[in-house]
Amino acid sequence: MPIIRKWPPKKQRALEILQILKRLYPDATCSLTYENQVQLLVATILSAQCTDERVNKVTPGLFARFPDATSLAQADREELETLIRSTGFYRNKAKNIQGACQKIVQEFEGKIPQQMEKLLTLPGVARKTANVVLSHGFGINEGVTVDTHVKRLSGRLRLTEATDPVKIEKDLMVLLPQADWENFSIRIIYHGRAICKARNPNCQACDLADLCPSVGLG
Repeated sequence: MPIIRKWPPKKQRALEILQILKRLYPDATCSLTYENQVQLLVATILSAQCTDERVNKVTPGLFARFPDATSLAQADREELETLIRSTGFYRNKAKNIQGACQKIVQEFEGKIPQQMEKLLTLPGVARKTANVVLSHGFGINEGVTVDTHVKRLSGRLRLTEATDPVKIEKDLMVLLPQADWENFSIRIIYHGRAICKARNPNCQACDLADLCPSVGLG
């Protein structure tokens, strides 16, 4: 008969996973290049369905031309689209970037609001983007950023049974200390890129293997 392993409670495993990730990726931080909160917001919007590496190739030229919310709000839409074309979905991204910056100028005096509820009123901004901006732009841990890596690894590690990003975020927030919410996301992203890839995860080289119910399942 197959041996059925009894796993520790989710919270215990989550905390152990967090400590291992901290050891593996002590210097992990946001991979996007930016100089201020507006640029972080724009870069995060651009990163949807696109790699951070590609975004970082686009943003130097974009921010040299349009360095702040005011200039982006007033930008020629076609020029903006041309500058961000290689990030994919460029028409929708340009529309959202410009719409968000127009609202920032008109309602928030050209500055990014520091409240989740206000950030969520900006075009193109959902909780993922808002969490990145609050954490890396202001040092505020309002939630857990759930991207494709966080979604995949949280499922494989059986930290959640949910598939909806908002529900996944709520589950992780219960398991992890608030001070480590974004800390966990960034390190999980690093681990997803390096080891626990969508296809052919390298379980043999994974330091989380002893805590992962999905080891060897692909």
